[in-house]
Amino acid sequence: MTHTVLIAEDDRAIRDSLARALMLEGYRVRIAADGTQTLAVLAEQRPDVLVLDVMMPEPDGLEVCRRLRAAGDRTPVLMLTARVEVPDRIAGLDAGADDYLVKPFDVDELFARLRALLRRRPPEPAAEVLTVADLRIEPSARRAWRAARELELSRTEFDLLELLARHAGAVLDQATLYERIWGYDFGPGSKNLAVFIGYLRRKLDRPGLLPLIHTVRGVGYTLRKP
Repeated sequence: MTHTVLIAEDDRAIRDSLARALMLEGYRVRIAADGTQTLAVLAEQRPDVLVLDVMMPEPDGLEVCRRLRAAGDRTPVLMLTARVEVPDRIAGLDAGADDYLVKPFDVDELFARLRALLRRRPPEPAAEVLTVADLRIEPSARRAWRAARELELSRTEFDLLELLARHAGAVLDQATLYERIWGYDFGPGSKNLAVFIGYLRRKLDRPGLLPLIHTVRGVGYTLRKP
């Protein structure tokens, strides 16, 4: 497995030499020169490990680390610093760093510390997948497939399909569906729900496929295996 390392370091010579050394070791490398760039890169793509200089331009490395941890981001952080005093190391660890390396450092030691951090890194939780017969839904990605063909769904269509799939086999009454999808029960005269059920059926029930959404007269709808 190829790991991605983000090097956040304002000293260009250190940044470039570290990037070359890490790429030679087989890592993918991204770089940032200050705290603002670091946060932007992290927002775009989460690395496997972050090498973070304490003394970067604002926000400094300590503040970047605090913001990550406050947001619940558990990316392993190896803090780099020229400060050698014990209180400085304690400040870095209290900010949420996982390890601390004082400049100047030996590159082989940095590699060893990165390997240790990556071994301790908890595995990513598996993405939730809902399946009913040949229907597959990935809620976090807001994507759905029927018989391996991806469905093009509006926001409301997806929300309705996901709700039915989470309660597959159970009959959901119209009032519940209105409350959960629209946040309001429009009453027995409303046709909104029936219209969106019709949209879903046209997208789900292609020729040759058995229907998945069924009407239970006087009650509501259910999604179940054919």
